[in-house]
Amino acid sequence: MRAAAVTWHPNAPKPLALVLGTNEIASAVAAKLSQSRFAIVLCHDAFPPAIRRGMAFHDVLFGEARELDGVTGARAESIADVVRIHRESDQVAVTGMHLTDIIAYRYPAVIVDARMQKHVVTPDLRGVAGIAVGVGPRFAIGHNCDVAIETHPCETGAIVAQGTTRNADGKARDLGGAGRERFVYSDQEAVWHTPLDIGTRVYKGLQLGSLGGTPVLSPLDGALRGIARDGLRVPANVKLLEIDPRGRAAAWTGMDERGQSIAASVVSAVQKIMQTGRKAGRVSANV
Repeated sequence: MRAAAVTWHPNAPKPLALVLGTNEIASAVAAKLSQSRFAIVLCHDAFPPAIRRGMAFHDVLFGEARELDGVTGARAESIADVVRIHRESDQVAVTGMHLTDIIAYRYPAVIVDARMQKHVVTPDLRGVAGIAVGVGPRFAIGHNCDVAIETHPCETGAIVAQGTTRNADGKARDLGGAGRERFVYSDQEAVWHTPLDIGTRVYKGLQLGSLGGTPVLSPLDGALRGIARDGLRVPANVKLLEIDPRGRAAAWTGMDERGQSIAASVVSAVQKIMQTGRKAGRVSANV
């Protein structure tokens, strides 16, 4: 069904955009949509765990302050909190409330699934909001979304309006000469414990924490670009942590180039559909 064209007016209420996920990609999308005059609610999902927490609004759920590209995250425990947060400029609501509670409050103009659940069945988001956007693998236009954004390293940020996004292939983009080897994955479902936080300087072989009582060692020298929160129960075969091996060039806060590219493409695709009612074909990344 063709989306209705929207005429923007400076005094009109901000359209509601729901962003599924509180990881760094979901947070970049939320920040860019907020800057493009949307009222944002980020909905937490426990799977997979957020590790790049210095680049994300995730830790707002635990009472920590987080600002990203001039946009501030604020925890919402009720619809009243969401309403209050949306009265403030440059604030997005971050919540653990169920999606249905938010939809009952207000029909969303946009829903963006940025949970990056690469290997699980992706639900059909069409009908949940005016426009359904999928970010990452396992999205098929006309089946579980209206438009999708590629996250694969060879085509990051491409807008997909026909067909499907690329499947996850286990390959990681290069960062300082390191690919998949800069990550540590959980080998079991267990409780994760660590005394370390984002940005800590670490060395190969250093114990960074324990999973179910089993020591977890650093695979490389570098800085902790990402690490799951202490005390979290994690499933098997998910990322526990990431090392940035780039020395002084290492970065673990703010919005990186990948996040900017994906977020800019989400905004571009959504605005085009809302303004024209039409969906474009596959195009290059915006950034």
